[in-house]
Amino acid sequence: MQVADQIPSAGKTCTIADYLLERLVQLKVTEIFGVPGDFNLGFLDYIESSSKLEWAGNCNELNAAYAADGYARVKEGSLGVLVTTFGVGELSATNGIAGAFSERVPVLHIVGVPSTAQQKSKPMLHHTLGDGRYDAYLKAAEQFAISTASLQDKSTAPAEIDRLITECVVTARPVYLMLPTDLVHEQISSKRLLTPLNVEPPENDPEIENFVLDEIVKLIEEADRDVVLLVDACAIRHNVKKEVFEFAERTHFPVYSAPMGKTAIPEDYDRYGGIYVGTISRPEIKEKVESAKLLLSIGGLKSDFNTGNFTYQIPTTRTIELHSDHTRIRFAAYHGIGMKRLLPKLTHRMQPFREDAKALTVPKFTLPVPQEDNETISHLWLWPRVGQFFKKGDVIVAETGTSSFGILDVPLPGGSVFVSQILWGSIGWTVGSTLGAAIAARDIGLNRVILFVGDGSIQLTVQELSTMMRTGVKPIIFLLNNSGYTIERYLHGEKARYNDIINW
Repeated sequence: MQVADQIPSAGKTCTIADYLLERLVQLKVTEIFGVPGDFNLGFLDYIESSSKLEWAGNCNELNAAYAADGYARVKEGSLGVLVTTFGVGELSATNGIAGAFSERVPVLHIVGVPSTAQQKSKPMLHHTLGDGRYDAYLKAAEQFAISTASLQDKSTAPAEIDRLITECVVTARPVYLMLPTDLVHEQISSKRLLTPLNVEPPENDPEIENFVLDEIVKLIEEADRDVVLLVDACAIRHNVKKEVFEFAERTHFPVYSAPMGKTAIPEDYDRYGGIYVGTISRPEIKEKVESAKLLLSIGGLKSDFNTGNFTYQIPTTRTIELHSDHTRIRFAAYHGIGMKRLLPKLTHRMQPFREDAKALTVPKFTLPVPQEDNETISHLWLWPRVGQFFKKGDVIVAETGTSSFGILDVPLPGGSVFVSQILWGSIGWTVGSTLGAAIAARDIGLNRVILFVGDGSIQLTVQELSTMMRTGVKPIIFLLNNSGYTIERYLHGEKARYNDIINW
């Protein structure tokens, strides 16, 4: 059951398990997360015998999902993968998968399930609900996956696997694969493996795209080049950071980011002005963004915490939005015109504006270190000092709550990667995510991985420290002891016992 070191040649065969794993290897996956269970053990044999993949067994399925999420965020252009077992295992991972769906992270969830014969005869097996509904968990998974597949026939398995993985990467959303025990070892043709999966977004319609380009250029001209760029989460998720930076470099338009877009643009770039969060932005940032005659939003994701509780003060008449699968110009939407294909062409059209844009001043994105007399470690004291600790190429992971809010205004060195879960906000997520992020960072040669997590959050998922030890990753962990659920205390119940936790 050794996974071949080379792609099988045309006319050869391989098992379904071999086929699936080779597709993952082709997309630069090196680590698979999960928990063993009786319905996935046969598949895990193939992972264990692989010379190209490692098994990072987790302490529980929720942490495995968190780790796959963190891995995918850092290893852009690839995907995270976890393996669980039917029912009891897969449902434990649901919160982590839902978070990946919410935050647009490509994760493949492989579930080992009973044989195709058992699914048809419906015996009262362990891990079932006892009522014969073998599709119940699939129906649940459909709520948190962009696409699902239940393999039932070896002849269609390769195409289904290819479809699922492609959708996962292209849409930057989780997908769900049911892998029956009897199909794992089935022999199939390996011919399709000779053709790499096309995980690039589809081409834009040329006629519509040219019209959109003309409209954008016209609005920029009408704005007298008074244009700002606002870069957000989906610029990262859909792998357009390079295109965004080239556009910014060509135009010299001032660049800002939303909280979920932090590090989409290098924060030491001289035309980068900081984080825009609606009414709670720094005054100088708020003034520059909201007074611009035209805002070009790239990869926007307008959630509450990402927009200062929906307090953007930019009229639609002054807004252009570029998204992965559509473009919006003022009130008009052009579906099928995605930013990955559009941005390079727009960049080419922008050369004449470079000199004019240089006149637009950009606030210096700095965070001075204040002096405080008291001995209490406050946010005002901590975050500017932490900023001096960071180095180029660091991966900084910030837990939901005080960490994710406090670090936003800290300028990060060039090449840094910021990882946080601002939309989904599941406390404890960062511990598992740090494991995945650290493995991915090791793969691609990034620098240190640094986690900021509170005492309440780490108690939910602390077991994954043991997996970090086993996999040999060594993140730096700042444990902020707030003596309980601090954000919740500020929201409600400042002195309530339900916001207390045991001090470990």
